[in-house]
Amino acid sequence: MFAVVRTGGKQYRVAPGDKIVVEKLDGNAGDRVTLGDVLLAGDGGSLKSTDGLTVAAEIVAQAKADKVTVFKKRRRHNYRRKKGHRQQHTILKIVAIGDQKAEKKAAPKAEAAPAAPAKSKVTKGAEQSDATVTGTPTENPAPANEKAAGAEKPAKKAAPAKAKAETGSTKNAAPAKGSAKKSPKK
Repeated sequence: MFAVVRTGGKQYRVAPGDKIVVEKLDGNAGDRVTLGDVLLAGDGGSLKSTDGLTVAAEIVAQAKADKVTVFKKRRRHNYRRKKGHRQQHTILKIVAIGDQKAEKKAAPKAEAAPAAPAKSKVTKGAEQSDATVTGTPTENPAPANEKAAGAEKPAKKAAPAKAKAETGSTKNAAPAKGSAKKSPKK
């Protein structure tokens, strides 16, 4: 089932289990809110009556939007004004529309561990933060210390010696330009 509700001067299409960001509403995280201004309701392709229908929601968090910079300027009049603004938002999770509640996603049953280590699986439809990972972790093949590894570090290579020693007078001199010189103009 879905519904179209109006709050904060905007309209939102919601279904049980959805999370929406609306204009600031009074309350703290975890509080229940009832949205009574339902404009449209339906189930699949058929519409239902909105008389007395309400949408129950839970406040997830009170947050702020990104900062917006307001800059005013009038040319050649030495007029500049700079202000910033962050809009207040409330994040809501829709719990129920009328009497229809959100269905809880059942966690998959634990299966018997296979003989070979299994790759980790993430359940479909779960959010990243609610992802369930199954399987066994693999052991680190590298030993904890160098002696157990049995390998020695390779010796450092010696730097090649300079072929020609530079004298103090030519040390910072510019390189020679070559033997080609311009002929004088006639």
